[in-house]
Amino acid sequence: MAQAYDTDTANGQETRHTGPGDRLRGLGRRLRTDRGLWRRGIVLAAVAVLLALVMLLHAQIPNSVGNLGSLIETFLPWLGVFLPVLLILGVLRKSATALVALLVPTVVWFSGFGGLLTDKQGGGGDLTVATHNVNADNADPVGTARDVAASGAEILALEELTARAVPTYEKALRSAYPYHSVQGTVGLWSKYPLSATKPVNIRLGWTRAMRSTVATPKGDIAVYVAHMPSVRVKLNSGFTASQRDKSANALGEAISDEPLGKVVLLGDLNGTMNDRALTAITSQMRSTQGAAGSGFGFSWPASFPMARIDQILVKGVEPVSSWTLPETGSDHLPIAARVTL
Repeated sequence: MAQAYDTDTANGQETRHTGPGDRLRGLGRRLRTDRGLWRRGIVLAAVAVLLALVMLLHAQIPNSVGNLGSLIETFLPWLGVFLPVLLILGVLRKSATALVALLVPTVVWFSGFGGLLTDKQGGGGDLTVATHNVNADNADPVGTARDVAASGAEILALEELTARAVPTYEKALRSAYPYHSVQGTVGLWSKYPLSATKPVNIRLGWTRAMRSTVATPKGDIAVYVAHMPSVRVKLNSGFTASQRDKSANALGEAISDEPLGKVVLLGDLNGTMNDRALTAITSQMRSTQGAAGSGFGFSWPASFPMARIDQILVKGVEPVSSWTLPETGSDHLPIAARVTL
């Protein structure tokens, strides 16, 4: 039998060297006998369980008060920042109860978002698409156009176009994209011919969405470009998003009625894939970032991205890779994806 420790003598005194087995047994005895380890940190344990419940049951949080459910769902991945905080507090508190309880939200978070931490990007693909909210107040539209065109996208969507800036973007992108159409404040630029281009009514009273058939070498695809109404977080009314929600439902209906089997949606949806308000859209389409991206792909705000509200969604098309492009003069980051038709 292996000894838990050995001894030697120095200056007539005996010294014991403990081994791993002895330390583990000591820890076991402490867990059994030190009741304080389990009594301390009850509040931390309760917070950990509450955090897990919020992540598990976020769809049940009502939107009737300030759209609280959608607000939490927009920033749902960020709840993970509380995990290391609770870990540190549990260690400092020397609470076995808090540390054991912390396992619950940790498992829940990694079950929901752990897959986004891996790189799922592949090679190949038939078509590169990109989208960018260029910001109506962009001070450098020429530079922005040059940067997004450098992505190599065959199909490019731009949102938040102003009447004054449209000629600048048209001129800057003319050589790279022989085909384009601008409908209201959104536009589509393409290396391939466009047809059946028209605005999409998203119940706003003005045009912020469009649809076009793109004749790619691999066949026709329906491309939608959309800019959902903005949302606001206000102290007196919470997360105000009712108009965004109505527009999302209208866009979902249009995509559901689309006769072509291959559909790509590009745009600023002012919501994440977790937001229940976009269910009319997300229930029938796949996110290229979720399916073939690396990381969370946050796109807004550009200075410190905290949420992916700019989306590339597909139906009848296979995502191969998805990524975020470098910052431009906008408050959003452009995003791109490569797909197989």
